[in-house]
Parts: sequence; C-alpha cells; structure tokens
Amino acid sequence: MQKQPYWFPAKRYGWGWGLPNCWQGWAVMAVYGLLVVTAVFSIRPEREPLLFFAALMVLTIALVAVCWIKGEPPRWRWGEK
Repeated sequence: MQKQPYWFPAKRYGWGWGLPNCWQGWAVMAVYGLLVVTAVFSIRPEREPLLFFAALMVLTIALVAVCWIKGEPPRWRWGEK
C-alpha cells in the first residue's frame, strides 16, 4: 500500500508546517481564509471583539488539527532536509 503524501510539509527551520505542497492543502488554506473573511464581515470585530476572537480561535484550532493529521510530524528542525 502506497503512503499518502503529506499535505503540509514540515518547516525547514523551527517547529511547525510550511506552505502546502498539494491541492488538498491549498484547498484547506483557501477554506480557512474564506471563513476568516466571512467572520470579519458577519461578526463585526469592532462591535463584538470577544465573539470574533472566539471564532478565530475555533477556526485556527481546526486548521492546526488538519495540519497535525495531514502534515509531516512536527518537531524542532535546524535546517536539515
């Protein structure tokens, strides 16, 4: 059975993930961006900053969860590849 490629490769330096390397990863990033823009226009951060912050936190936690599941295992890197 062939191993599926990672949607989000590890960063070369530091901890975390870099830009996506396949269309699925780019689709996840596009949906995240679209949902953030939707939150800006529907929640109105200047009127309800706590609700807006909570919405961004939920969206960002969901993005990190997708990166964790579909990305290369995170660890601190010093430039090796």
